[in-house]
Amino acid sequence: MTPFDAVAPSAPSAGAWEGVAWALARDLRLALRSKAEIGVQLLFYVIVVSLFPLGVGPEPALLRALGPGVLWVAALLASLLSLPRIFTADFSDGTLEQIALSPYPLPALISGKIAAHWLTTGLPLVVMSPLLGIQFGLSGNELSILAVGLLVGTPTLSLLGAIGAALTIGLRAGGGLLALLILPLYAPVLIFGAGAVDAVRAGFSASAQLSLLGAGLLVAIVGAPIACAAAVRIALD
Repeated sequence: MTPFDAVAPSAPSAGAWEGVAWALARDLRLALRSKAEIGVQLLFYVIVVSLFPLGVGPEPALLRALGPGVLWVAALLASLLSLPRIFTADFSDGTLEQIALSPYPLPALISGKIAAHWLTTGLPLVVMSPLLGIQFGLSGNELSILAVGLLVGTPTLSLLGAIGAALTIGLRAGGGLLALLILPLYAPVLIFGAGAVDAVRAGFSASAQLSLLGAGLLVAIVGAPIACAAAVRIALD
């Protein structure tokens, strides 16, 4: 795809939702053309989660206690691994500059790109997590809460990660800097996500942890696209 393919059609009254839909469809098409990259991220998630029981031994109580944290950490690392592709390729070939000049609002376009990133990286992790959680001896309720927590938490990982990806556009060694910027922001999501499963295992309700994850998602949905748009404009200036 050339940079000119990324230019949105001329629209004198282009709205935000149209911009989200356009960017979402475009990035999904691009992601589906590089299935190998998506497969590598999923394989990374599966390998990390599957190797952990081999390292700590077959003790059921230990595996059940560590399982939620392992699954969440692996999901966090898999999300981090895929963050540079949100903006790097578009910035390298000049497409990002043309996207910024399109008639659609830039935060809306970035929202579509983030949504595409989650659909191609976060959603597959949510689907696979209950299957991988079985090897840690998690019960049905624990697997359900794990999947729900990831369903709420992984979009937040994509939104927060997009801020770091936008801030490191065009920088050398941007991957290392991206990890330093984003990992502290990921910590609360990790704590509440794993804590929800721990609460169910202890016989308590997970509603508090899930509510906090939902609140974090709402804040990220509102703030992350605006912050990303500001960072992109700075990088393009």
